[in-house]
Amino acid sequence: MLRRRVQGLLTGTLIATNVIGALVVVGLAALLMPAPGMSGDLVRVTAIAVPVYVVSAVVVGALWGTRGALRTLRWAAEGRTPTDAERAASLRVPLRLTLVQAVLWGVATVVFGALAALVQPRVVLTELLVVAFAGVVVCAIAYLASEFILRPYAALALAGTSPARRLSGGVNLRMLLFWCLGTGVPVAGLVVTAILAWVRGDVSTTKLAVSVIVLGLVVLCFGLLVTVFTARAVVNPIRSVQHALGRVRAGDFAVEIPVYDGTELGLLQAGFNGMAAGLAERERLRDLFGRHVGEDVASEAMRTTTAELGGTVRTVSVLFVDLIGSTALAASRPPEEVVGLLNRFFAVVVDEVDHNHGLVNKFVGDAALAIFGAPARLEDHATLALSAGRAIARRLAAEVPECPAGIGVATGEVVAGNVGDLRRFEYTVIGDPVNEAARLTELAKNVEARLLASWTAIESADEAEAGHWKATEAVTLRGRGKPTTLATPRT
Repeated sequence: MLRRRVQGLLTGTLIATNVIGALVVVGLAALLMPAPGMSGDLVRVTAIAVPVYVVSAVVVGALWGTRGALRTLRWAAEGRTPTDAERAASLRVPLRLTLVQAVLWGVATVVFGALAALVQPRVVLTELLVVAFAGVVVCAIAYLASEFILRPYAALALAGTSPARRLSGGVNLRMLLFWCLGTGVPVAGLVVTAILAWVRGDVSTTKLAVSVIVLGLVVLCFGLLVTVFTARAVVNPIRSVQHALGRVRAGDFAVEIPVYDGTELGLLQAGFNGMAAGLAERERLRDLFGRHVGEDVASEAMRTTTAELGGTVRTVSVLFVDLIGSTALAASRPPEEVVGLLNRFFAVVVDEVDHNHGLVNKFVGDAALAIFGAPARLEDHATLALSAGRAIARRLAAEVPECPAGIGVATGEVVAGNVGDLRRFEYTVIGDPVNEAARLTELAKNVEARLLASWTAIESADEAEAGHWKATEAVTLRGRGKPTTLATPRT
């Protein structure tokens, strides 16, 4: 369908441009150029030669230009990706069609100049000038129209590529060409008209004025047409980038611009696509990074210009959750079922820790360590940790009864930072509260509520949260030299 549509548009456009060129020749030769009037013999010869040559040129142009262009674009009809040579040749099709028109009108210039030399030699120069001027008009229209018509093929040729260099003439060459076609050549025609009138001295003032006025109007109209097409050829790719930038600014990194220009503008479009793909990849990596280490850690790492080991002393609250009977669970169930249960178990933990602005720092087998107060500072970290512990205990009992767990909460000073080697490290917290929370978790497995906290954490919490807890007994935890007062939720 695309081939038929493009072939029809190209053929129709080439026919129309050649007809326009023929009309320009007749009009300029008969009415405008200040030269001796055309004899009856020349008029009759021209009236016969123009239609014959136009029809012949249209047939030759269609066979030579259009068919040749479609042969160059055969890869698209075959539904395959073009090679580099085919891609470059496809982008040069508008220039090739323009060269075909230039050759045909060059021949026309020679033919009609020869006819004028045989029939009426005094108007040879006039005939050559008007045919050449019409040829320039036809070539300009052919190039602009074919470049616009073949844009779908250019987009297909450049799809999925990021060329390192332009694949056709640059913007500077295009602008210079359009200036020559839209301004330089028409103005040169005016200058030649004035020179001919001056040299011959047999042109009336009225005819010279009419010639200059009409040629001036042609310059204005044709120059405007070329300028409009030039502006569209330059502005449209820039607008596509501008529109896509707005979508990227709104968070849509999947945007991709169709690349249909082989100049620096096409490189701009391809460069934007590469940038958008890089941003999408960066966002994906950031999301994965955040899922592995936590959003707060990921954000902190991206704000830091250099990776450093070590950390800072922080007062935080630590929540430790450990599954009860994980060995028996793994021995009595298939591995796929065990993984599914663990995922449901950890989903509850992550949900409640996130809800209370904490960070699940790591998963250790069937246990999880959560931090409240690092890396993002929290003034009410103890309140949030205790609230998360109560919510996790309640939800696990209701939603995942197959996975009972002990939960411990402790508060104190830790060192929060990167631990490991510069080649491979992780963010974590090290200090007495971490060990204390782990020991409280072991004891919590044997109490009804499955949840224990240190009284230090209760004292650090606000009054409303502290009211949900009660002190029980003082116990010297394994590995510690002083007793810890235990607290359990009120029933």
